[in-house]
Amino acid sequence: MIRAYRFLMRPTVRQTAALAAMLADHCALCNGALQERRDAWRHASKTSVKYGQQSAQLREIRSFDPERQGRWSFSSQQATLRRLDKAFAAFFRRVKSGQTPGYPRFRGVNWFDTVDFPKDGDGCRWDSTPHDPLTRVRFLGVGHVKVDQHRPVVGKVKTVSVKREGKRWYVILGAEQSQPEPLPKTGSVVGIDLGIACFLTTSNGEHVANPRHGRRAAAKREAAQRALSRFPRVRRDKRTKNHQRAVQKVADLHRKVRCQRLDHAHKTALDLVREHDFIAHEDLKIRNMVKAPAPKPDPTTPGSFLPNGAASKAGLNHSICPVAQPAAVSRTSKTRPAVVVGHRLASPIQTGKDVRVGPASSNAPCASTGPRLLHRPDQLQGHHRHRIPAPPAPCSPTQPHTSSPWNLLPSAVRAPACPASGAGYRSWMLEQ
Repeated sequence: MIRAYRFLMRPTVRQTAALAAMLADHCALCNGALQERRDAWRHASKTSVKYGQQSAQLREIRSFDPERQGRWSFSSQQATLRRLDKAFAAFFRRVKSGQTPGYPRFRGVNWFDTVDFPKDGDGCRWDSTPHDPLTRVRFLGVGHVKVDQHRPVVGKVKTVSVKREGKRWYVILGAEQSQPEPLPKTGSVVGIDLGIACFLTTSNGEHVANPRHGRRAAAKREAAQRALSRFPRVRRDKRTKNHQRAVQKVADLHRKVRCQRLDHAHKTALDLVREHDFIAHEDLKIRNMVKAPAPKPDPTTPGSFLPNGAASKAGLNHSICPVAQPAAVSRTSKTRPAVVVGHRLASPIQTGKDVRVGPASSNAPCASTGPRLLHRPDQLQGHHRHRIPAPPAPCSPTQPHTSSPWNLLPSAVRAPACPASGAGYRSWMLEQ
């Protein structure tokens, strides 16, 4: 099992310049390799250039340009070429499957933010000064960079990556670890429904409030954006000091909101996996939910269109995206078996077949506002009946409906065999 660790680096002024130069040179290498592939295919011979051919040219490129390409790690440059090769492999896969192709693009210097080192000790060294109480990481051509290591690294470090986010620099470690121990069994089963009014609602009637970090910081971001709008749009190297500070302030505010949303998703998911053994939720396609509505042509007037609710849909999309629902859902499967209605998430202690149950029935109205729920405990067979929690209390006008998460459970517990026990979830839950 490979686990990632992310630490903030504290480079000096000289080291910051060296790290920026390393990213710029790797970006130039990636763009040059992309240009070579394009030119070879546009030639009359229709030549296809592969990774092996470009990797074999690295030695000649490094000897021809020792002051730029020759000063960095050979393995990191190979990793950059592999990233380009993976991008082309994904492009051809999407073409064959009929999806939107998405041809690999040329990257600007400010849009190339990551350099990978495939092996610790080859061009980089984690904890390069073990005798020093401060943790450092060494990069070829950069030196020993201080690291704020806020937690210990468990396992053997396999890969090291450098990532730039604004003016901050991070080191990302890939450590090989043994399989984690399962959490203590609680015997609890829960269904969760993700929403906007509440971040999520459980089948037990509990609600997790939506913190709305973006709305809280909206006033500060508007003020910072207005201050930035006073400067003319010029190239990055033409900006004044005040212009750069205004850009950095806007970026810092957006970064803070992003970190707050991820922190809330992490903590909410951790509480769920600690309290419940079985978590069921809908397989929500967020990308499809936030699509713009299709235009409606007016059949009576050619060239004109009818109202399609684009304005109201834009407001709904603005509320869906900040909730970061995929982040919260994907983290519930790290240490507990989680079932998505329509797709099962893989976890370290359980992987297996997909559960194909449509989420359409999860939106049935509750007993206080409409027809009875589609799934009642008395409709379940045998001894599994008591495993489903009691139905929630009738919904009040000020409280969101709790019937949707409760409806998910009967669909989830009819899932096929669990590979851990070789039996269905119904018997597997009884074994807990």
